[in-house]
Amino acid sequence: MEHEAGPFASKMNTMPKYVASRTLKDMEWNATLIKGEVPEEVAKLKHESDQNFLIYGSASLVRTLMNHDLIDQYRLMIHPVVLGMGAPLFTGADMKALRLIDTNTTSSGVVVLDYEPAVSAAREPSTAGSTAR
Repeated sequence: MEHEAGPFASKMNTMPKYVASRTLKDMEWNATLIKGEVPEEVAKLKHESDQNFLIYGSASLVRTLMNHDLIDQYRLMIHPVVLGMGAPLFTGADMKALRLIDTNTTSSGVVVLDYEPAVSAAREPSTAGSTAR
């Protein structure tokens, strides 16, 4: 989005990004490489910030954070296309009980489902449209 214009591109270009990678060494686009053990570093980031974090494009990172109870909310976006095979996000070993807290359907037919871990059901429900933390 570095060469895009508009409020969304501007927000994405200026917000800090944290990258969990086993191979990358040089960061660009306002990014910081997470060094050390990812679960511990993410727990520290969550503790030090009042901001929400978004995980984009990494099923293995989701599984790692899920297994360490570091995901407070899951937002699953189901697009009305069939692409074929891919890596499953959740596997039998990674099963977590989730509680549906919100649903939305966009004008293009994308279904947005927000869940939180079922163990946190005693918490006050999150507001509609919030981002996974």
